Amino acid sequence: MTKLVLFDLDGTLLNTLDDLAHAANFALKRHGLPEHPVEAYKQFVGNGIVKLVERMTPKERRGDTALLDSLKKDFDAYYAEHSLDRTCPYEGVTELLHSLNGRGITCVVLSNKPDEFTKSLCERYFGSLIRVTVGHRQGYPHKPDKALVEEMLKLAGFQGQNSVYVGDSGVDMQTAKNAGLFAVGVLWGFRGREELEENGADILISVPGELLKIIDART
Repeated sequence: MTKLVLFDLDGTLLNTLDDLAHAANFALKRHGLPEHPVEAYKQFVGNGIVKLVERMTPKERRGDTALLDSLKKDFDAYYAEHSLDRTCPYEGVTELLHSLNGRGITCVVLSNKPDEFTKSLCERYFGSLIRVTVGHRQGYPHKPDKALVEEMLKLAGFQGQNSVYVGDSGVDMQTAKNAGLFAVGVLWGFRGREELEENGADILISVPGELLKIIDART
């Protein structure tokens, strides 16, 4: 019986793409570097801000650590002020969280987004619907390291066999598989069917409400 659902944040619960892209392009513009269309950032995000900054930087400049550090600083400062400009929950997500909570199922968030941004966004949009929220912290690994899931299970007081992992990227599916969890891939996020399937998704869903049927089938 499912007692815990672990969610990714960006591309799964929240559509953060526009705000991430605008913060990144702001940083690039300040350094006279070429900007990218918003859609390009679907492939840049997912592995944390450091990796995002590296991917958005021209290949010939990625070895310049001082530049990367400066770009990240500008990104962080801009995003801190503008992370709520266009971000919003995907249609049906809030209703899903209410339904899961109503069934006594605990919902938590595990993200590669910096911890302070992850916590503030979850509190802003979901409040008490999310019991535990963890983003990336200095000195800790990024997903898909299974240690992060093990920490979340301990914090929430559950075991893996009673848990489901929900995400939109290959990194999320790898995270679930590394931790021995049932992996649910969502098709409304930043990546696509092929990536999710290639990285071990047990099942794919097209709308948030379908997760309830999956949980019912696993009872």
